[in-house]
Amino acid sequence: MSEPADMKKPEELRSHQWYGTDGLRSFSHRARTRQLGYLPEEHLGKPVIAILNTWSDINPCHVHLRDRAQAVKRGVWQAGGFPLEFPVSTLSETFQKPTPMLYRNMLAMETEELLRSYPVDGAVLMGGCDKSTPALLMGAASVDLPAVFVPAGPMLPGHWRNEVLGSGTDMWKYWDDKRAGLIGDCEMTELESGLARSPGHCMTMGTASTLTAAAEALGVTVPGASSIPAVDSGHDRMAAAAGLRIVELVHKGRKLSDILTADAFEDAVTTVLGLGGSTNAVIHLIAMAGRAGVKLTLDDFDRIARTVPVLANVRPGGRTYLMEDFHFAGGLPGFLSRITDLLHLDRPTVSHDTMREQLDGALVHDDDVIRTRDNPVATEGGVAVLRGNLCPDGAVIKHISAEPHLLKHTGPAVVFDDYRTMQRTINDPSLGITADSVLVLRNSGPKGGPGMPEYGMLPIPDHLLKQGVRDMVRISDARMSGTSYGACVLHVAPESYIGGPLALVRTGDSITLDVGARALRLNVDDEELERRRAEWTPPPTRYERGYGALYNDQITQADTGCDFEFLARPGKVPDPYAG
Repeated sequence: MSEPADMKKPEELRSHQWYGTDGLRSFSHRARTRQLGYLPEEHLGKPVIAILNTWSDINPCHVHLRDRAQAVKRGVWQAGGFPLEFPVSTLSETFQKPTPMLYRNMLAMETEELLRSYPVDGAVLMGGCDKSTPALLMGAASVDLPAVFVPAGPMLPGHWRNEVLGSGTDMWKYWDDKRAGLIGDCEMTELESGLARSPGHCMTMGTASTLTAAAEALGVTVPGASSIPAVDSGHDRMAAAAGLRIVELVHKGRKLSDILTADAFEDAVTTVLGLGGSTNAVIHLIAMAGRAGVKLTLDDFDRIARTVPVLANVRPGGRTYLMEDFHFAGGLPGFLSRITDLLHLDRPTVSHDTMREQLDGALVHDDDVIRTRDNPVATEGGVAVLRGNLCPDGAVIKHISAEPHLLKHTGPAVVFDDYRTMQRTINDPSLGITADSVLVLRNSGPKGGPGMPEYGMLPIPDHLLKQGVRDMVRISDARMSGTSYGACVLHVAPESYIGGPLALVRTGDSITLDVGARALRLNVDDEELERRRAEWTPPPTRYERGYGALYNDQITQADTGCDFEFLARPGKVPDPYAG
């Protein structure tokens, strides 16, 4: 590999102030680096590259990243850089309770402060499980060094008997089948062994695949990176390519702020909506944009949704395929090649001077996996933003994964004050739940959850499942897994815990959902709502100390990205003095 023509001189590197001066501190830093076992010629005068690795033994989505970090290092060494691996918080959607969303901002803080406080010239960010992608990019954007993101990649497709399984999506499906009495314990035991067959994140177009695709659309990965299966040898090569590329970016001085522009975020929204991606991307992209100094709102999502068709026939928004199929059909470059008229093609990426150059030659190899514009999965983007007296600051619904007859529906509310109560009582016959009922869950938002857990796909009562009912209108201030489906209204803002209108709903109240009109309304007159508001009392504080107390004090609402106020606000942070 040839050296970049604009290669930085050693004294121009940020790490120079740690290593290259004549003072006592630099003497100490050089001595301590020798203590680590490195020769001077291995690191002095070279770009220092931080590899932020979210690997851990408890995170199946990232369990292979320990090995992938070695490939990144290989690329960094080859390009003439000096790699240093930093272990950072692992956010496991599978195991972390009450939800890793509670800790997304903690990883963002950790990312920001590590990159700022150490002798780092550039960074490779390794993640993929739902909250790790936005957290790493939020923190890196706040420091604004050159950075490349390495997606963890989807796991292999699941298998059970003669069926191909999609993690998450088929878990919900077969769990409902079990509750309906259609399958038993033997089948469920077999499903446990066939649902998740390898390292990697969910292989549906869930939150993980949606957000890694958004990262690629933003331009912060090497081309095609987001859909490579985690155990494919191509994933190892991609990691090495990221290591090669980050050194070049340091020499070019191309920072994240050069990549994360308003045009890039608009293209990421277009991509997410055209993929039929997860509703969680709404919150995360708004937060990521805010860290990059870009104003992104719910209205932007709804505006763009009306212009972009859903072309990815990938479950759960699509009906048939999984991420490995998407990858071999052309991956994100192939997908984007079909919507170039909707994109800003003259913006830079980490790999090319323009997105136009990056997509040159991209092809689609299977028109059923990645549809043509005249044969879309849906004519409009997969997420709709709702407004009304029940959600004055907005709510979202993934309408392409709901049963069509529910997209305009009026029914009586059945209200649950918290998730535990709902679990305990959902099958109580005295509640009188019918297929026309509107299930309402409150106190599950950013503060009330706490952390806005994925409670939004409320279970359908057993007696209705046995009657063949598989979807109902469900409303909450919670989120839902990107692998989920159904007529679930989510992210109701402001949340009920702080006195939002959801706190005022009572069982029996009439609620109207009209996705076509983008409306969600509680059919109770304003005078009665004001009377109920006067009677409402705030619930007790969730946390009295610790990180939870910080979270409670600083978290913003869903419509503004659920970032911490002190991290989201504008302002300068000085680089540390290393001498």
